[in-house]
Amino acid sequence: MSASPVRHFDLAGASNFRDLGGYPGRDGRTVRWRQIFRSNHLGHLTAADIGVLRGLGLKSAFDFRGTEERMAAACSLEEITVHSLPIEPTVVATLRAIRAAGAPISSAEALEVMRDSYRSYVRHNTPRFRALFAHLLEDRAPLVIHCTAGKDRTGFACALILHALGVSDDVIAEDYLLTNRFYRRDPSVSSDLPDDVRQTIALVEASFLAAAFEVIRADYGTLENYFGDGLGLGPRQRAALQACYLES
Repeated sequence: MSASPVRHFDLAGASNFRDLGGYPGRDGRTVRWRQIFRSNHLGHLTAADIGVLRGLGLKSAFDFRGTEERMAAACSLEEITVHSLPIEPTVVATLRAIRAAGAPISSAEALEVMRDSYRSYVRHNTPRFRALFAHLLEDRAPLVIHCTAGKDRTGFACALILHALGVSDDVIAEDYLLTNRFYRRDPSVSSDLPDDVRQTIALVEASFLAAAFEVIRADYGTLENYFGDGLGLGPRQRAALQACYLES
């Protein structure tokens, strides 16, 4: 039996660059390799990194970063089409505001701020994820989805994609938590925050993703309703997505 393709790419100028392929999906069909990738931002790629990514044939990038984030580090792959789906970051600003109001900030506080940011993905940013799925139904692959760290906005987006393809909850959780193995935190980011808080917001945990899906159930009733009413993925669109990204 041939070995599976490499899932994680150890790039010098980017971290957490991973392939979503190989997972069992709808009707036992496997998610296609080398079609959908996820990463942190692509603004610091080295020449060697660019060579690796060009070898993957990337055509599109879907960038969830906010305005200032994009300006600080533009995509280094000039030949691919970048689609901006901006979700402004809130976590660091919220923690700084709490401290400015005179309240202490701790890792426990940071965890709740992280969970609340995931809730906002559903309540305030569903149109961005709806736009992503509209693009996925077009001829955009091979493609990469990213934000700044490639773990939260990107992590929720990839969890939605895998759910839409029929991947099990347990496998989705395992893929999501791979970030804690492969993401390299930039030590200069948010250096004014306490070390324990910085460490907390640099990781992912199951409760973050769970917070988003709890809001989906509260506001839409079921994940299926969210796919249809929130993301524009009715049965026909789901079948088309699966035809694109699952092995036949």
